[in-house]
Amino acid sequence: MDSRAWDDRYAASELVWGSEPNRWVVRELTGLAPGRALDLAAGEGRNSMWLAGLGWEVTGLDFSTVALGRAERLTAALPDEVADRLTWRHGDARTFEAPPGGYDLVLVAYLQLPAEGRREALRRAAAALAPGGTLLVVAHDSTNLTEGTGGPQDPAVLYGPDDVLADLSGTRLRTVRAERVRRPVAVDAGHRGAAGGAAEAVDALVRLERPA
Repeated sequence: MDSRAWDDRYAASELVWGSEPNRWVVRELTGLAPGRALDLAAGEGRNSMWLAGLGWEVTGLDFSTVALGRAERLTAALPDEVADRLTWRHGDARTFEAPPGGYDLVLVAYLQLPAEGRREALRRAAAALAPGGTLLVVAHDSTNLTEGTGGPQDPAVLYGPDDVLADLSGTRLRTVRAERVRRPVAVDAGHRGAAGGAAEAVDALVRLERPA
């Protein structure tokens, strides 16, 4: 989907992804010492706002102006000390230029792109890391098509932990975790995999660090 298609999707409903941060973001980043963070493909900002609430100085980047406008409106309702730690930036994860100094954390959550674009975005994310920084990638896994529920149905934009590691080969990042994880989701009755209104999605989760 291009930026216009995402604008249309965000305009069609309130909070496409909800207001709560992603469960894997919470699991992996709780307790990490706050610093400078970059949230690539931030959408409406749920993960960025959660990080800012923990003390991070966060830049949320997305190529949908509608999503960023919503993020700005949500930011205005936050306490000043949290809102002041948030910066929203319009841009493409495949072409953005990181500022000097880099980030202590780069988050890439559910950026589903074909292989070439994904590789470019992930390598730019890795290059944006400061020494000692953390890169966290969460995505709809390739196996979700057959073993999970929900998410994109185009296999060209799905990928697994091994794909992420291959994309980042040669970047000298240390792998902390590279695994498939199962995320409970609520589904409509009759949805594939549904049982009593609940099912599981399969996500890829990769956490890496740049040596200090």
